[in-house]
Amino acid sequence: MSFVKKNIVVGVSGGVDSSIAIYILKKIGFKIIGVFMINWEEKNNQNCNIYKDFHDAKNICKKLNIKLKQINFSAEYWENVFIYFLKEYKIGNTPNPDILCNKEIKFKIFLNYAIKNLKSNYIATGHYSYIKNIKNNFFFLRSYDKKKDQSYFLHNLNFKKFKSILFPISFLKKKEVRYIAKKLNFINSKKKNSTGICFIGKKKFNYFLNYFLNIIPGLIITKNNQIVGIHKGIMFYTIGQRKGINIKTKNKNKKPWYIIEKKKTNIFVVQNNKHCLLFYKNLIAKKIYWIKNKLLLKSFKCFIKTRYIQELILCIIIPIDSKYIIINFNKPIISITKGQYVVFYLKNFCLGGGIIELNTFIN
Repeated sequence: MSFVKKNIVVGVSGGVDSSIAIYILKKIGFKIIGVFMINWEEKNNQNCNIYKDFHDAKNICKKLNIKLKQINFSAEYWENVFIYFLKEYKIGNTPNPDILCNKEIKFKIFLNYAIKNLKSNYIATGHYSYIKNIKNNFFFLRSYDKKKDQSYFLHNLNFKKFKSILFPISFLKKKEVRYIAKKLNFINSKKKNSTGICFIGKKKFNYFLNYFLNIIPGLIITKNNQIVGIHKGIMFYTIGQRKGINIKTKNKNKKPWYIIEKKKTNIFVVQNNKHCLLFYKNLIAKKIYWIKNKLLLKSFKCFIKTRYIQELILCIIIPIDSKYIIINFNKPIISITKGQYVVFYLKNFCLGGGIIELNTFIN
């Protein structure tokens, strides 16, 4: 298939990955339009890196002689991502807005905008993931650089849209991307990777949540129902957290406290035995999405991730009904968090994922 003179819209972030994606696509022969997305607006916001990022994006596009448009999707982000983000934190869960942003904004609203408004044949981004086309049958795979692979964040994309999506750097390692950028004298060749939620920037996360949610302090108890402290608000804490818990009660064994459970009654439970009470043997997941339609018909073995930075864990998936599955791990997993995502793999193929609903301690 020839891509020469095909129209493509590239999501340009100002980072080195999307910059090299543009460079590769131009070498192939695409007609490229760059789009810088604004997904968050706030008056007098000096903390977000959006201004620096846009400056870098303009610099790269000018250097490569590419048109750059700025598109504001902040209203769509609020409606499709941020409301869910607040709702989950309010009930004590720990959501992942990046996954929802990819699904609802970058690879749905942005993709539709590119095709309808900019008359594009494809969109592309600087993600480290790989879409494989075998006789017009599309599969989703981990990227060549397994340390940077982002299939975890992209596992619930609509597979029917794969034919319109390209990931140009999927065959490169991060160090190779930086090497090419350095050779091209790109302004962002040494730019650090973006982490966290960009619109929060340098603000303290607690202050940010406090602005949008009604914060209610509550009790901190042990597994034996002993009260050992008062927390500032249950949404500020995560399973497995050790620092910043504000417990003045001393342990006899002088070991640190760890959060092992968050209750709907605005109470969280702590213990000081990390090795027994933070490891889990299974979980229940809901809202399951299979990339290849109704993949799950009976129990089968595969690999999973419950966090982005995690080695693949062998497991057995057992269907409960159309909404829930049980996942039994081959070996215990530490610090599984309700509201986060579990993603399924078969070798390098990403099968889909679901939202973690419940987990069971190792006894």
